[in-house]
Amino acid sequence: MSWRDFFYFSTGERRALALLLCLITIAGIFLIWGDTLYNRPQADAAAEAYPDAPSNSEATDRATYAHPPADSRPQRSARPSYRRPASHRSESMGERVRRLTDRRPHYPRREKLAPGQTIELNTADTTALQKVPGIGPYYARRIVKFRALLGGFAHVEQLGEVYGIDAEKYAELAPWFTVDARRIHRMAINRLPEDSLRRHPYINYAQARVIVRQRRRNGPIGRWEDLALLEEFSTADRGRLEPYLSFE
Repeated sequence: MSWRDFFYFSTGERRALALLLCLITIAGIFLIWGDTLYNRPQADAAAEAYPDAPSNSEATDRATYAHPPADSRPQRSARPSYRRPASHRSESMGERVRRLTDRRPHYPRREKLAPGQTIELNTADTTALQKVPGIGPYYARRIVKFRALLGGFAHVEQLGEVYGIDAEKYAELAPWFTVDARRIHRMAINRLPEDSLRRHPYINYAQARVIVRQRRRNGPIGRWEDLALLEEFSTADRGRLEPYLSFE
């Protein structure tokens, strides 16, 4: 469309076109003026926050401002230095070892029996048993457990029946012990049930069953000879069991 066509518009069209041009001009002026007003407060705020920063009008070398001369920067050592405490500088290696060793917890050393001393096997607890050379917590617990099952030791040789004590270990331990057989707890075979009789190390299942059966058939068992008549009991059984049986 050429400028001559403008005169062929009607009066209303020319007015509308003129109004549109005026609005475009006013909008352009407002945008330019508003951008100026928006940027000026930001520049003023930056100047207040960084008063020492160089401005565009100053003839300052920005590279020099950002990176001060090497001589003005603090120097840092390449390797950190370690200075020993004054109390340790004159300390010898032996003194240092003794000082560190003294910090370890100290546990009381268990006293052991002197040669010639003995312990009664039926009354000693685990602490007393560990005074015997060659006995620690493991063997002490085993001895006490076997003693409880037996009802007490009838003689020192039974120590060799404790689990874990072989012939060599028994020979090492036996001289340190004595036995008081009066402290044995005897079994009342006329009153105990079958399962209780079976718990004794010297009575097996068949022997416990025949004892109960004999009591039912013939009444209370009065003496060892009554058991000796039964095929379940041998002469060797009598030697082991007799100290532990009560016929009451």
